[in-house]
Amino acid sequence: MSGSGEPNGAADDTTPNGAEGALPEELFAKGTEWLRGGGEAADVVLSSRARIARNLAGQLFVHRAAPTDLRLVLEACRDVLTAANLGTQSTWVNLHESPAFERSLLLERHLVSAHFAKGKLGTDRKSNDWPRAVAFGLPDERCAVMVNEEDHLRLQVIRSGLALRDAWAEADAIDDRIESGLDYAFSPRLGYLTACPTNVGTGVRFSVMLHLPGLRMAGEIDKVKHAAADMSLAVRGFYGEGSEAFGDFYQLSNQTTLGKSEEQLLGELNDKILPEVIEYERQSRQRLLEKRRWQLENTVHRAIGVLRHARLLGVEETMKLISVVRLGVCLEVCSGLDTAGLHRLMLLVQPTHLQQAVGKSLGQDERKRERARVVRERFAAM
Repeated sequence: MSGSGEPNGAADDTTPNGAEGALPEELFAKGTEWLRGGGEAADVVLSSRARIARNLAGQLFVHRAAPTDLRLVLEACRDVLTAANLGTQSTWVNLHESPAFERSLLLERHLVSAHFAKGKLGTDRKSNDWPRAVAFGLPDERCAVMVNEEDHLRLQVIRSGLALRDAWAEADAIDDRIESGLDYAFSPRLGYLTACPTNVGTGVRFSVMLHLPGLRMAGEIDKVKHAAADMSLAVRGFYGEGSEAFGDFYQLSNQTTLGKSEEQLLGELNDKILPEVIEYERQSRQRLLEKRRWQLENTVHRAIGVLRHARLLGVEETMKLISVVRLGVCLEVCSGLDTAGLHRLMLLVQPTHLQQAVGKSLGQDERKRERARVVRERFAAM
C-alpha cells in the first residue's frame, strides 16, 4: 500500500457522473446488506458470505480463453443471470466498457474483487480490459455474480451478521436456477471444475467479515492468524485477497473445497471455528473494560474528537478511528452513536464514494479535506 492512505481512489482523469452506461441511481439509494449492522453476533461479525465458483462446459478457462471466447461466455450468461432473481431488480454492468470510477464504486461496495475491477488477472493476461461483467440484485446488493473473473461465474450472497447458513441457502437456490439455463463443467470424480485447484469439488467458499479490535489491542491477533492457517483458513483484509485489514476488519474464509461437502465446510466454520473466535474477541473486549477502562474510554473519546473536528482525514486513518468508535459503541462507553450510522460512514469515506457524494473528481489533498468535512457533518447529525 502506498503511504497516501488512499488505496482505492479512482484515477485523476475519471469523473463521477455523466459516463455512458452509468450505474443505476438505485445503487446509492440504500446501504449495502453487508453494512446493515444487524443479525446474530453483529458486535463482532459484520457480514457472512457464501461464494460459488462455476465454469461452463466446453469453454476454455478464463486465463486460457481468447477475447472472442469470453464474449461468448458473456452472451450465454447475460439473459440467464438477469432472469435468475438476484433481487427485486437485476442489473448487468460490462466492466470492460465501464470507466475506472464505476469499477471502483463496485469494488468499494464489495460487488467485485479488486483484480476484477482493476483489470489484473494473472501474469499471462495481455489486456486489462478482457470481456467481463457483473450482475447484481437491487436494492440491497445481497446477491452478485461476476462473469469471467478467475472462473466463468463467481456467485456471492452476503448477509448481515453471522448468517452463513442463510447466505448458503440463498446462494444454492440461485445456483440451481442458473444451472437450469447453463451447462456447468463437472467431473463425476472431482466435482465442479475450477481454474484454481483449491476450489475444485464443491466450488464453495464461506467467509465472514470480522471486527477484532479487542484481539488487536491485546496483542493476540497474530495468534488468531497462525491458528487459522493451521486449520486451512485464510485471513484477508477489508477487500479480500491482497488487501489490508483497515480498522481491525478481517475476512476469514475456508481455503480448500476438494473432498468435503458443502455441509462439512459450513459446519467447520460456522459451528466450530467462528464461535471460538467470537468468544475470544468478546473476552478480550471484556478484559479491556475491566482492566483498562479509563484508557479504553480515553481512546474512544479521542477518536470521536478527531472525527468531529479534524480538517484533514485519510481513508486509512478514518477507518481506524471509526473502528475504535465502533468498539466504544458496542461496549457502551460512549453515547449518541450507533453502529448502523458508523457503517454507512465506512462506505462514504472510501475514495470513490466520497467523490460520488461531492459530485466531482478530487485530488488526494482535496479528498482528505472533503472527507474530513463529510465526517464532521455526519457526526453532527448523529
